[in-house]
Amino acid sequence: MAKSKSEPESSAADRDLYSGLIRLHVLHHAAEEPIFGLGMIEELARHGYRISPGSLYPLLQALEKKGYLRSTEQRNGKSFRRVYRATPLGRKALAAAKSKVRELFHELIEGD
Repeated sequence: MAKSKSEPESSAADRDLYSGLIRLHVLHHAAEEPIFGLGMIEELARHGYRISPGSLYPLLQALEKKGYLRSTEQRNGKSFRRVYRATPLGRKALAAAKSKVRELFHELIEGD
């Protein structure tokens, strides 16, 4: 699904590990401000994740189906853009995930 720029070529199993991180990135940014697909692809790329529209859009739709995101269509020039925002449930899930990430960070990085 995604590949970190700083990592060597990864197997599909390794890339599966990053899918949860990508979801957290998306949820984090959607909690801060409205997001859209291409903007998230570019933002994730800045963090070293390479994700295609064919992977990101189903991820956004799945997060919306779970109730973590809500989308609306907004006019963007002559076309429309689907914009996503975190829901209260998404914000609650993000807060719980932050606690887990802190604990994991401590074990992986600070625990050395």
